Amino acid sequence: MRAAVLHETGQEKLEVLDDLETVGFAPGKVKIRVRATGLCHSDISAMNGVLPQPAPFVPGHEGAGEIIDVGDGVSGLAEGDRVLLCWLPACRSCPACKRGQTHLCLAGFLNAGTPNFKRPGGDVFGFAGTGTFAEEVVVDAGCAVPIPDDVPFDIAALIGCGVTTGLGAAVNTADVAVGSSVAVIGCGGVGISAIQGARLKGAAQIVAVDPVASRREAALTFGATEAVSPDELADAKQRITAGEGFDYVFEVVGKSATARVAYETTRRGGTLCVVGAGAMDDHLQFNMFELFFDEKRILPSMYGGGDVLTSYERAIALWRAGRIDLAGLITHRVQLAEVNEALDQMRTGVALRTCIEI
Repeated sequence: MRAAVLHETGQEKLEVLDDLETVGFAPGKVKIRVRATGLCHSDISAMNGVLPQPAPFVPGHEGAGEIIDVGDGVSGLAEGDRVLLCWLPACRSCPACKRGQTHLCLAGFLNAGTPNFKRPGGDVFGFAGTGTFAEEVVVDAGCAVPIPDDVPFDIAALIGCGVTTGLGAAVNTADVAVGSSVAVIGCGGVGISAIQGARLKGAAQIVAVDPVASRREAALTFGATEAVSPDELADAKQRITAGEGFDYVFEVVGKSATARVAYETTRRGGTLCVVGAGAMDDHLQFNMFELFFDEKRILPSMYGGGDVLTSYERAIALWRAGRIDLAGLITHRVQLAEVNEALDQMRTGVALRTCIEI
């Protein structure tokens, strides 16, 4: 079986090998033939060590395909079912799940430390317990979410992470108010999805902020009313809000420096929504007076801040109705053998989302 493998954390290139096997198929598991997977920035963050992940590992967590085998005790799934992969399935029984915060369930994270594959050289992990840069994966049945026949695999893959994360940040976590002003810092696939979410919620002004000109241009086609470079953000704040600051600012980069800019760009009493996944040693500082005096809400958003199954269904319904554009997010397509091209497209910022067809 073919898969793209990172041998050591910190390496920039993946090696596509054909000597991997899936492991762990057992009761409660399903085996999936991966058909499409998106490259998310979190994959690169795992490769460079920003996000913790044992190596060697197969990146990828934003995928879709069809079930080719079902373990004992699995109900509601059958061979041939078309599914998207949920990298953070809810156990439905832990305290977070019982509180209705299923997106905070930790059960799925336990899978990240269990090998998903093996090859002659030893065990190989799957990023986030999945590893979709492979022809096949074995996952818990809860990770396989059936999709309707009219949803293409590439669209379903995006819903599995980036779309759910960005759309949910605006709709669930921040709950953007009608007529409000919004700034989105970082306009890759997740940031563009946040822009679409803010547009759905009725924001009056949506400013897209990104250093890459092509991403700024793309943001305007997805609902941004204006697109500026980071150097132009202060001027946009002055022009649009008379210097007060935006009602909502979304940080979709995952760095303390941009989070600090986002905080300063948020009006007093406004909302800073932190969407980007950052490093454990990257600290964001505030002084106690500004926290008290400005009364800005700081809301982290994990995987869209809501029940992911509900979020998937909502995204599909909005896509069917033409209320959100998902096909337009896929700006590049490559085969698995060309996965390193996808990495370059992500690093340079020329791609919103690259679909890897497997």
